[in-house]
Amino acid sequence: MSELLHSATAAVEMARKAGAQDAWASLSRDRSVSYTFRDGKIEKVEESTSRGLGISLYVDDRYSTHSTTDLRPDRLQAFIAEAVALTRALQPDPHRKIPDPALFKDRPTTDLERNDPAVARITREQREAWCAEMDTRAHADKRVISAESSLFSGESQGASASSNGFSGTWDGAYVGYSANVTVREGEDKRPEGSASAVGRFLAGLPEPGKIADKALGRALERLGSKKGPTLRATMVVDPEAAVSLISRALGPASAAAIQQGRSYWAGKLGQPLFGDKLTITDDPLIPRGLASRHFDGEGISAKRMPVLERGVVKNLYVDTYYGRKLGMAPTTGSASNRVVALGEHDLAALLAQAGSGIYVTSWLGGNSDSTTGDFSLGLRGHLIENGKIGAPIGEMNVTGNLPALYRSLSAVGNDPYPYSSLRAPTLVFSDVQFSGA
Repeated sequence: MSELLHSATAAVEMARKAGAQDAWASLSRDRSVSYTFRDGKIEKVEESTSRGLGISLYVDDRYSTHSTTDLRPDRLQAFIAEAVALTRALQPDPHRKIPDPALFKDRPTTDLERNDPAVARITREQREAWCAEMDTRAHADKRVISAESSLFSGESQGASASSNGFSGTWDGAYVGYSANVTVREGEDKRPEGSASAVGRFLAGLPEPGKIADKALGRALERLGSKKGPTLRATMVVDPEAAVSLISRALGPASAAAIQQGRSYWAGKLGQPLFGDKLTITDDPLIPRGLASRHFDGEGISAKRMPVLERGVVKNLYVDTYYGRKLGMAPTTGSASNRVVALGEHDLAALLAQAGSGIYVTSWLGGNSDSTTGDFSLGLRGHLIENGKIGAPIGEMNVTGNLPALYRSLSAVGNDPYPYSSLRAPTLVFSDVQFSGA
């Protein structure tokens, strides 16, 4: 990584010599590999490597960003000189300034365990064997008509340098696998099920065959699915589906969205927005976290940041540019690991407490308005009958307003979904409107 940092520093010097007052350069080197099996044979193998430079230029109160994959010194020097000249032709923007170096201080040195050496050592033979095992187990029922299994991994390294004293490096790896299964039901129905797992460390994942088992099980659970009813009822959301639902709620929690007039979080700092069962912390310092980091894309040193405490807005995602526009102190412009504070009960206990209602396992399309919070989402899942998972249902929607929905949050589970940078558990909502048959 020292080579990358040296190249980033050299690019900044090239920009300064070409007339830029300030510059920020980042270099990255990435490799990814994926294998896909379909119905007993390899369908696709993909491997890619890339290396590139991105540079931000601050020239006479003007700003621009540029990228290139041609890193030969003479070509790079000409590229940067031309980029500086082009920047001078832009309109001035007094809010565009290089981040204050005070934001670089107190950078943590915690070992984030982002890089598992075992990932780079996975052989072609091992990848094929794992995919073949998933494929076999995905076909374990005679009703299966098609199954696809994939194994994917990647490694990355990078470095950033600035004209005002920032320098930093990072590396990381990930590995994961997924399975999708389609089964036959009657003449024309084709229920499907899928499952996946991804993480920083191979040892932290279940063995691949279990992912195929789960995908097959989910497909078989869809047999006999019918259109759900129209009613108001308790909604229990599976942790995997809760990741998407919470992501929609947090999407407009940024200075950029607020400044552009497209966020229902505007004016809510320090105010209750959601129900008091919801507490979320942005934590970039979780070892092996998928979004763990020592600094963000602007060099702001990483630290834990409460976003919501018992429904009250404590912080927003504020980058330096939109922070200046709004007169707000920067926090960070992008999310890291977001952790939902857990409750006391698992899914089985929460279903038993609910008694009846709708158990949501996945969302099927839909939309939400970041300005108002109004939403309409398609879903599939199961009826909750006598406190247990009942008949499968689909072809129904849930509609409402996100802040109002989260004010109806009555319980939070103790079972966070582990294969996402957003660690969401089971969520239970009261008196939700469903549209179906």
